[in-house]
Parts: sequence; structure tokens; C-alpha cells
Amino acid sequence: MASQRTILTSRRLVKVFGEDAKEFLQNLVSCDISEIDAISSSFGALLTPQGKILWDFIVFADESTGGFLIDVSTDELDAFAKRLGFYKLRAKVTVEPADETMHVIAEWGDDLPADKPRDPRHADMGVRYIGSGSVEETASQADYHAHRIQLGIPQSGLDFQLADVFPHDTDMDNLNGVAFSKGCFIGQEVVSRMKHRGTARKRIIKVSADSALPAAGSDVLAGEKSVGTLGSSQGNNGLALLRLDRVKTAMDAGMILTSEGVTLTPSIQEWASFNWPSSN
Repeated sequence: MASQRTILTSRRLVKVFGEDAKEFLQNLVSCDISEIDAISSSFGALLTPQGKILWDFIVFADESTGGFLIDVSTDELDAFAKRLGFYKLRAKVTVEPADETMHVIAEWGDDLPADKPRDPRHADMGVRYIGSGSVEETASQADYHAHRIQLGIPQSGLDFQLADVFPHDTDMDNLNGVAFSKGCFIGQEVVSRMKHRGTARKRIIKVSADSALPAAGSDVLAGEKSVGTLGSSQGNNGLALLRLDRVKTAMDAGMILTSEGVTLTPSIQEWASFNWPSSN
């Protein structure tokens, strides 16, 4: 299909620049920012010391300052910038919201521009880049979310709530969101332990139905027991944060999953390195 392009108005940018900007961010966030350049970006998160996601984001190089532009939810812009400032201490770094005329642009489909950064989470997401001024849009944000949901890519605020989940719960370990080999960052010990022990039991996976899915936040039930919650959806397709062990036990017992009376069919994304737990 021809490429489709939209401005993600639900996203804003935080500027981080100064002599210590790279070291400052590298020691805080879950992703590796050391190799970011004009045609690459990095997906990551700022975690609590206990390893839960405070904010997730995409980091771009900012050629105008030699620093970085961080693409974060508009609703979280001020709180995120304030927290980065809290960590600044004596580092020679400036943290401030970018000008509102700077846009986050998503483009997907065929014939994508080669000089723009690919979405770092998954190649089929297309390109994601920063633009300013007028932008010719050929798609809506609903189209973007339908594309994202079809690929099974979660988004904070829609598919999970911040400060409530670990990176593994939201598949960040499968979406290039955690650099396990880069060294220390906040929450690194907990996240690395989850990886090596394989203790992640909750995951965001795809769900589908024969009718439109209920609203995000609706309980997903196996019989009368909750096994998770629905996230975002477009029509009959959506995402859900589920306890895979409980869902597998229910399916093995011939039970169906439902949400608000709608029967759900769960499926693990093709790109996932995880699978259904083995039965006991």
C-alpha cells in the first residue's frame, strides 16, 4: 500500500542537551542511546528503582543542539521533564519542553523515506520522525492506531497504566526497549533478573472477537475469574494485558475468555519471543 502519514498530536517532545547530555540519559533510561543519529532512534523507559515503568518514550538525536529530543505522551510532558530535572544534580545538561511547532510524525506502508528513522520498536511500524511547520497528512490517528494494534504494539495510557507494570509485562524486552548489555540504569537489576529467571507472567497480547470489543480497562474473564484487562482496540481487534499462565490453564480446560459478554480469541504476536506457558 502507499505510505500513510499522520501527526501524532498525543505526543510532545522534551529537549535534553548540554555537555553531559549523553552520559546523563544513558545512566537513567532503559535503552541504549549511544549510537542514535539522524536516521536512527531508540525506544526505552525511565523506571522506578523497583523496575516499573514511570514513562516510556522514543529518543531522537537533536542535530540543532547536539543533544536529544524525547517523544513522550503530551499528558506526561511536564511531569517527565520535571523528573529528568530532578535527576540532573550537577550534570551540565538542560531539560526543557520543545517548541509546540515541532511534531512527531508517523509514516507507514510502502515507499517510505530512507532518510528518516525507522520506528525502533518494530520494522513494520514504518518510520517515526520529527517535523515542524505544515505537514501533509494522508491518514488519521485512528488509522495509525489500527496499524499499531494489528501489529500488536502496546502504547502506554491506552494498553497499560504508567507506574503499574514492568517492561516485560508490556513486551518492551521484545520491542528493543531494554538494553540488557549496556550497563546500569535505574531499575536495571530487577528487569535483568526477570529476564534471566523468566518470571514475567503477564504480557500484552492480541485479542479478537466477532463483534466490536468493549472499552479499554474492561475485565477479561475466564469463567468468572479475572485474567487481565482489555487495552486499546479498533473494531474487532485489540490488545489485552493478560496472565498467560491463567489463560493457558483456562483454554486447556475448554473455557472461553470473555469481556463484557463478548467472546475473545487471544493470540500471541508473531514477533514475540515468549509463548504460552507449558501446562503443569
